[in-house]
Amino acid sequence: MSDMITADLVDLDLSADTKEAAARALAERMAALGRVTDLEGFLADVAAREAQMPTGLDGGIGIPHCRSEHVTEPTLAFGRSAAGVDFGAADGLADLIFLIAAPAGADDAHLTILSSLARQLMNAEFTTALRSAGDAAAAAALIRGEEPAGADAGAGDRDGAGDEDGDGAGAEGGSEAGSVGGQDSVAVPAAASAGAVTVGSDETPRPAEPARPFRIVAVTSCPTGIAHTYMAAESLENAGREEGVEVVVETQGSAGFTRLDPAVIAAADGVILAHDVAVREKDRFAGKPTVDTGVKAAINRPGELIGEVRDKAARGEFTAAAADGPAGSGAATPVERGGESGEGYGTKLRKWLMSGVSYMVPFVAAGGLLIALGFAIGGYEINKAPSVMDHFTWTQADSWAALLFQIGGVAFAFLVPVLAGYIAYGMADRPGLVPGFVGGSIALTINAGFLGGLAAGLISGAVVLAIQRVPIPKALRGIMPVVVIPLVSAAVVGFLMFVVIGKPIASAQKGMTDWLNGLSGANAVLLGALLGLMMCFDLGGPVNKVAYTFATAGIAVASPSDSAMKIMAAVMAAGMVPPLAMALATTVRGRLFNAAERENGKAAWVLGASFISEGAIPFAAADPLRVIPSSMVGGAITGALSMAFGATLRAPHGGVFVVPLIGNPLLYLVAIAAGVCVTTALVIVLKGLRKPVAGTSAQGPGGGADPSAPTPGAKQPVAA
Repeated sequence: MSDMITADLVDLDLSADTKEAAARALAERMAALGRVTDLEGFLADVAAREAQMPTGLDGGIGIPHCRSEHVTEPTLAFGRSAAGVDFGAADGLADLIFLIAAPAGADDAHLTILSSLARQLMNAEFTTALRSAGDAAAAAALIRGEEPAGADAGAGDRDGAGDEDGDGAGAEGGSEAGSVGGQDSVAVPAAASAGAVTVGSDETPRPAEPARPFRIVAVTSCPTGIAHTYMAAESLENAGREEGVEVVVETQGSAGFTRLDPAVIAAADGVILAHDVAVREKDRFAGKPTVDTGVKAAINRPGELIGEVRDKAARGEFTAAAADGPAGSGAATPVERGGESGEGYGTKLRKWLMSGVSYMVPFVAAGGLLIALGFAIGGYEINKAPSVMDHFTWTQADSWAALLFQIGGVAFAFLVPVLAGYIAYGMADRPGLVPGFVGGSIALTINAGFLGGLAAGLISGAVVLAIQRVPIPKALRGIMPVVVIPLVSAAVVGFLMFVVIGKPIASAQKGMTDWLNGLSGANAVLLGALLGLMMCFDLGGPVNKVAYTFATAGIAVASPSDSAMKIMAAVMAAGMVPPLAMALATTVRGRLFNAAERENGKAAWVLGASFISEGAIPFAAADPLRVIPSSMVGGAITGALSMAFGATLRAPHGGVFVVPLIGNPLLYLVAIAAGVCVTTALVIVLKGLRKPVAGTSAQGPGGGADPSAPTPGAKQPVAA
């Protein structure tokens, strides 16, 4: 690790009082050595990673890290803070701060060395030595794994640390080879060498050998795959040794992963999946007691996770089929688990609902835009055209319009079943799909609509989870996910939807539709303002999605009401306001924004025009108290004006590109312009009132304005 950290990259008197300032101070040292080419771009990448999940760890450690195109070589900077910096750890401030910078295309060897450091951080002797290091050179030596006089409590003298000291030559065993190596030679000699074969064997005379310990296989992974992945592995292995449990960990990090030996998996008594991204080849662990949680839970409370697995094994709770598709697909999904251990029911419910909405939105966009194009080409009477199977003329525009309309109608018909199916999937993984889709289709059949789909999805997931809790003989587990669970869950959900709750939900759906159709005047304007506030509150988050889903559910029928189309128009107009306003503000008052924000403002023009509210997220993340309230005011004005002007919209997406399909298009654009101007003015006024903060002004190296600052590396959001 000698080429990754030197004394110049160590600050033992770090004076920063925020995590942003700490990252900047350490990053400036990297930039001074030429390790970082664009300071602002790199810091934007660090902030983006921090936004995914706080990087503070129990024990006074902060590890901000990222992969960035602005990093020339893998680099590590270390800072020691006397006052402490808040990196979001549960136990308080961090006094040991490691900034890890990896190039976008970092090679496996360097990433392995970084993972070795991550494992060292779980050793109390190592962190104690860093806290007592007297100078920068000694601290750098400790981190490199060298052993200067009096510092042999550093990184290289740990139980089971393998070769993680020195130049990292043995780090492979401590990182991705940690899946079957690294510390496994200490933690799991029996599991790694003979699986379950030695259990009960009388061939070798052994003096009073105790019963074999409980065996666990685990997978750890985090979004970046540099630090948390390996720290979680180290924590689980240490806890296993303390409790007499054999733990073998597969680390799915940036440097790839080495698969656990199938014999080790087969011999395991339980599974821990500690991950914040999809577990690759998850189906290997089906049929075993499993704890599915976040990677930080494995770092902070590994003993509890081991206890949970043992309790599940004692109760006979086993998982069914894996949720991530065919073996090896590793496809990521919006919800990879039903919620981390310790999460409240409200948090889990939000994840489940967002799973259904995330899968539904593409059907909304495809179906709605096809229907809108059909109307644009053939007029609003095209919904009465005969089936294109019976009548289609290649040279007639009306035939093509009818084709587009009918394809869009088919796509729209999937909305409620997909919503229900993937809510159930978010709760119970793949076994929830069958009852979810069946329940969603029944909701359409009985005219229970969108509300029926929500209920069907939640009921389906609950039914599958209840079935999975029933103890099943081992011989029958193979047919559970293929035959028993689909059969029983579909029958139960169908009965409940048809006989018990279907009619009340259908009545509620009809009542809500009639209420919307009766809105007029002030009531319609107030509804538009409320929807505008919701669209701009969290810019693509759950509240935004509630408003958007409410609007799309109204037009997801063959003949939507005029009120439903007005609501859709108001929602899309309000959602365009925040990014357009930020783009305008950076244009007219660029000096109030730093170089990264000005660069993001250029992209925000296109994102806002395309109805991608997430284009304003970089601005809201940097200055939420000014940007979010300003956006909400502008969004409310736009939503209210759109409703007052009577603008209608049949397409659920498209932004300015579907303006020709909007009723009263000129007044609609006026409503958007009004909201954009109000938000822009408020942001400029509020930002102008604040005191300048060092390092945030748009200045070049010499202190003057730098309008041609280099492009930062902030990642652009994608459409919701």
